Amino acid sequence: MKVLWTMTENRGPVGWFSRWNEVGKFWLLVLCLLFICEVLIYYIVLLQCSWPTLDPLSAESGILPGQSHTPLRVMLLADTHLLGSRNGHWFDKLRREWQMHRAFQTALTIFSPDVIFILGDVFDEGLWCSDKEFSYYVNRYNSLFYAPEKTNRYVVVGNHDIGFHYSVSKHHKERFERAFNVSSVQFVVIQGNIFIMLNSMAMVGDGCSLCQEAEDQLREVAHFLSCTKGEAHFGCHRYGSLPSYSRPVFLQHFPMYRESDAICSEPDSAPPLEKNLKFREHWECLSKQASDRIIKLLNPRVMFSGHTHHGCFSQHWEGIPEWTLPSFSWRNKKNPSFMLGIFTPNNYSLRKCYMPVENTVFMLYFVGGSLIILWFIMKGRKRWFCLVPGRTLKEKR
Repeated sequence: MKVLWTMTENRGPVGWFSRWNEVGKFWLLVLCLLFICEVLIYYIVLLQCSWPTLDPLSAESGILPGQSHTPLRVMLLADTHLLGSRNGHWFDKLRREWQMHRAFQTALTIFSPDVIFILGDVFDEGLWCSDKEFSYYVNRYNSLFYAPEKTNRYVVVGNHDIGFHYSVSKHHKERFERAFNVSSVQFVVIQGNIFIMLNSMAMVGDGCSLCQEAEDQLREVAHFLSCTKGEAHFGCHRYGSLPSYSRPVFLQHFPMYRESDAICSEPDSAPPLEKNLKFREHWECLSKQASDRIIKLLNPRVMFSGHTHHGCFSQHWEGIPEWTLPSFSWRNKKNPSFMLGIFTPNNYSLRKCYMPVENTVFMLYFVGGSLIILWFIMKGRKRWFCLVPGRTLKEKR
């Protein structure tokens, strides 16, 4: 007798149970892939970064703090560009906000910084939105970039927050300053370290009310530094108990004057075709006159900026370094990053932390999704059919 094996659909209770069991496994694998690509990858990548360490040899010998200070741990980022109602697709907005939220919250969990500085362009449409939409903007910022009470957050104003100099209105400026408790020129002293934050749009020097206010405040900060240094005595009582002098850390949205990004060699610097594009003063950078004036008045030990959406390290006269940070948003940069810094009144150390590359996430989705679908297809062939014997030829006698 010759027996031929044929395929017959299994419709019994065991078959239906097996079917739903495999469907459940399929969706479980999909959820695991989503967890890996949307949550776990941020921990995998950011755990490869760590706080820098201070080099005693790099301490400023001429700056001797009056008392010892615990090193201050600072996180710096720039250009989050939270989308509003005008630019971008709703899914693009959802995707970018989720990426920044996960990267930021993961960084807080891993590194627990003492202070966070965001170097302008928090919003993408702050210069156009109504007061109602601006309030929604601020609430969304506080939700996405939530930080515990022990971690202080400071925001520097950017051109997308209130507009370039020519379009800044008093209402937009004061609205942003109230929301984030900032001013055109602001200084804070944290654990003996002096941080000075500047509204870059106020440094045009054309005599407008915005510029005049900033010039007055800049001179006031310079006088404060002279008092802490012991070079000025008149009016120093206004500042109360003065800290020991420490060269300030300077933060603003625009970079200091430079001709282009041609000098930049960071891994996240501008693409080759953009590096040689000339910068326009007051648009891509501060003017040379304003930059020289700031450096002369403040003599900062290090400067930080954003605005260009690309990373850059440059040095100005007397060797003062400036770090331009890239955009924190994957919408503007395929390989975003932020910076960690350790500061004492006479020393500091910096390290840049790179976030997941979006192409890597896409590749994980493609490979992982393909494997899940292939597994489901192979399982499906066994789930829907089983082999049973059947007599196809009569037995010959």
